[in-house]
This record gives sequence, structure tokens and C-alpha cells, in this order.
Amino acid sequence: MAKKELQALVAEQKILNRIYVVRGEKIMLDRYLAEMYGVATRVLNQSIKRNLNRFPKDFMFQLSEKEFKNLISQNVTSSWGGTRKLPYAFTEQGVAMLSGVLNSDTAIEVNIRIIRVFTKLREYALTHKEILMQLAKLEKEVSGIRRTTERNSKDIENIFTVLKELIEKNSKPAIRNRIGFKHYD
Repeated sequence: MAKKELQALVAEQKILNRIYVVRGEKIMLDRYLAEMYGVATRVLNQSIKRNLNRFPKDFMFQLSEKEFKNLISQNVTSSWGGTRKLPYAFTEQGVAMLSGVLNSDTAIEVNIRIIRVFTKLREYALTHKEILMQLAKLEKEVSGIRRTTERNSKDIENIFTVLKELIEKNSKPAIRNRIGFKHYD
């Protein structure tokens, strides 16, 4: 794998690790976006406040105290530091709008990467939605059955493991043989 491809994968993974689900929306927090853009969080937020009409509630919202505490509890390994204000959360559309507010080459490049990651997440969700719905239904049924016997629950857990492996395997494109004339020299 080329160095450039590896750097792109690392950047994508870093972005994926910073996407959370709040209020049923995939969001990114202002502090992480500011870090990626190479600006202070207060500078990012000042730019947004000067252009507030570009950020309706479905593009950006401020987390409630409860939502913020929930995110902290889910991410016990990360250091949140001492925040005085509750962070802003940006949806995919809000992140796209940021490129117009932060008009730097870095901001544009980072935005392109972030939008591509959001797009991949949406495509993956649409592709595997039916299978995931069936898995969720089975898992719900299994939780009721799980009390019956240890052997049955282990068998069912193995089935889920195999199904998840199949989903991952099918998400990778298959290698195809070339079609056409062969040249013999």
C-alpha cells in the first residue's frame, strides 16, 4: 500500500472516530472540527456566529448538558478538558456549510474528506440496512431465548458472528477476471 493511500486511510479513520450519533443525527463536535481545520475552537465558533443564518437547526445545534455528559461517559478514554460552554454539534450539511465560512485551503481539503466519510457511512447503511434489520430482530428474539440454555445461546452467538463476517466480506468488491483478447508475444 502506498504511503499516500495509508495516510488517507488514517485520516478517514480519524474522522470516523469523531462522528457521533446525537438526536438521531450523525454529528461532529466543534472542538474536533476546529482541530482538523487547524484553528482554535473559539475562532471556529466566532466565524459561525458571524454567519449564523447559514446554520439552521438541522445543520448545527448546541448539545444539552445531558447529551454532553452522555458523550463524555461514552468516551472515558478521551480527555475533554475543562469546557465552559456546551459544544456545538454539526450535521453533514453543517460541515459542508463550514467550507463557505472558513475559506482556507486546509478547510476545503478537510471538508472534502469529511463529506466523503459521511457519504461512505450513508452508502454502507443503505446497502446493509435490510441485513442489519434482520440481525436486530434476531438479536431481540435471542435475548428472550437466552435464558433457556447455555448451549443454544452460544450457537446463536456463533451464527451472529458468522453473519457479521459475511456482511464484512460482501462489502469488499470482488476481484473480477478481465474480458477481452489475450496478446501472445
